[in-house]
Formats: sequence, structure tokens, C-alpha cells
Amino acid sequence: MASKKESTFINMVLALLIVSLVASATLGFVYESTKKPIEDAQVNKKISAIKEVVPAFDNDPNAEMFLIEVEGGEALEVYPAKMNGQLVGAAVKTYTNLGFSGLIRVMVGFTPDGTIYNYQVLEHKETPGLGTKMADWFKPALVTDSLPKEASFFDWLFGIKPGSGGDGKVIVGKNPSQMNLTVSKDGGDVDAITAATISSRAFLDAVSRAYNGYMKKNEAIENKANPADSSAVNTEIKEMAQNKGGN
Repeated sequence: MASKKESTFINMVLALLIVSLVASATLGFVYESTKKPIEDAQVNKKISAIKEVVPAFDNDPNAEMFLIEVEGGEALEVYPAKMNGQLVGAAVKTYTNLGFSGLIRVMVGFTPDGTIYNYQVLEHKETPGLGTKMADWFKPALVTDSLPKEASFFDWLFGIKPGSGGDGKVIVGKNPSQMNLTVSKDGGDVDAITAATISSRAFLDAVSRAYNGYMKKNEAIENKANPADSSAVNTEIKEMAQNKGGN
């Protein structure tokens, strides 16, 4: 009787072992077979976002991507866009953790002087019908021959008319150096999304992070590219010191 129980126990263990091995092998096969398509889809999504937010280019921004370190946070990814070897803009993958529901990721495109060319929201968990409007709220309204769509439930609830919102909410085509990139409720120059001030603040925080990092990097690149200028300044300072000492 004991021998029979022991035999049954061994068979159960072997059966479980075989099932585990088959399951592991199947999961491994599925992972390997889907890994490449998923990676390709992510790259294509990124390239699509880059094309959306910068002027036309003929280089491979993804291959020339570099990182900008941000104090107290994760590094920003910068994708330079070039045409015939000349920089025409850059897409900066930025983020904020201040959203109503936490993390928001945005791809912001800049021209070389820092003007915002366009943007695309990549990831968020904001309230549908409210915070989700940031996808288009801060862009110029599209001019079409069609009539405005009917207001959504949230628009009706908060008394927002279809097509409402003026130039005060638009950041595309503007340079952050010439405006206060915060919501008007906080003393800034940008009109927040109606009934979604927290999401608006968070979005503008992400854009500001991208702009500050991008311009800081540009300044460093220019200084590196023009060492003669700094050298001339240093020489002039030395000559002034010598003349002062001689007098």
C-alpha cells in the first residue's frame, strides 16, 4: 500500500514537472516571437511622433538621439531633425509626474531657436473628456468647412460651447522665452483647459522641462562650436589686467 502511494506521488511530481517545462517553453517561444514586432511597433510610433512635431528632415533622428540629464528626474531623449546636414529642429521626449492621474509623457518639437513647432501627447491617464483635451487644446484650431461638432457631455456639463477657446491657449508657434509658460490662473500666459487646470499645469510643466533642457544643451553646443569667441574674451581680460598693472 505504501509503495503504491509513493508511486502515485512520483507520477504526480513528474506530471507537474512536465507541464511546467512545456508551459515555460511555450511562454519563452511566444515572448521571442512577439518581442521583435513589439519593438518595431514602438520604434514606428516614436518615428511617427517625431515626424508630427518637427519640420521635414532627411536624416535618422532615432539613430542620432542623445540624452539630456535633468536634475532630480529621468533624462530627456532628444531627436535632432536635419535637412541636408543642417539642423531644422529637434523632438524632445519629456514628461511630468504632476498630472491629475500621475505620469504624462509628451513629444515636443522645437525649431533651432526654441520656438515650439508642434507636440504630441504620448502617454497619460487623465480624465476622459477633460484632461485628455490636452492632445489638441494647446494647438491652433484647424480651419475646415464643416460645422463644429456637438459638445460632449463634459462640455455641456461645464457650459463649454463647441469651438470655444481663443489664441490664449495656443503654445504652438510661440517661443517660451517670450512668454510665461504657465496657466493664467497662476499668473501665466496660457489659458488652461476648462475644468482641467491640474492637467493643464502638468502638461505645461512637461513642455517647460523640454524647453529648458533643449536650450541649455544648445548653449553648451554653441560654446563648444565657437571656442574662438571665449578665447578672445579671455585674451581681452588678460590684456586689461596687464594694462591696469602697468599703470
